[in-house]
Amino acid sequence: MSNPLTDGPEREGYELTRLASADNFRDVAGPGYPTYDGGRLRTGVLFRSNELQLSDTDAGSLAGLGIRDVLDLRDHQEVEAHPDVPVPGATWTHVRVPGIPMDDVATLTSREAGLATMKRVYRIFVEDDGARGAFGELLTRLAHAEHPQLFHCTAGKDRTGWASALLLRVAGVPEATVMEDYLLTNRFDGTRSKYLSMVREHLGEDKVAVYETVMVADAAYLAEGDAAVAEHFGDITGYLRDGLDLGDDVLTGLRRRLLA
Repeated sequence: MSNPLTDGPEREGYELTRLASADNFRDVAGPGYPTYDGGRLRTGVLFRSNELQLSDTDAGSLAGLGIRDVLDLRDHQEVEAHPDVPVPGATWTHVRVPGIPMDDVATLTSREAGLATMKRVYRIFVEDDGARGAFGELLTRLAHAEHPQLFHCTAGKDRTGWASALLLRVAGVPEATVMEDYLLTNRFDGTRSKYLSMVREHLGEDKVAVYETVMVADAAYLAEGDAAVAEHFGDITGYLRDGLDLGDDVLTGLRRRLLA
């Protein structure tokens, strides 16, 4: 299987910053993903991550990338339980998006129930007024800044994954690459392995497959969000404009920042 972060001659000279304490930190642009029209994305501008439980070394690495905004998509309880370690020189802003309902997770009894829960989460991104407002705020903040920014949630796969997919689509990245980038989360499995080990220890081996459904990126989840977009807004453009209330200034600003 190819690795869209490292494979191919166009990746020469690209150096991915990796963080030991935030294993799903990466550049939204990948190594400079190609676009439909032969262009390429600009690296070093927008970054994505899981929660920032950072070592001093990794916090310094983020500061060294010039990141001046940290946009936290987590719910209030998640922020309170695991507040971000500050990034020197960066301003922290809370842009709350509803995540996986913890009551649903606590009562999971089957893999099918886990899959259904995750599909509901992606429908929330499209159908919930608060979620749409938050994604609209996020993309507006990203469009109007002039410095590197980072956005994240807890695992960096669902709220962050959906936002990243939107950005890649705005920039004109082919759908195959959008999906490859979304699924790339599953290669950075340190956090997932840690939590599944806890499930195995406390709940038993038979529960690992059940709880794995809420800890991975799955093509079916992104497809569920896309299906909800088609139902309610016709296509991604309709979702961005009518669902997230984004005008030409924001969409143009995002392309200006994303495209090399």
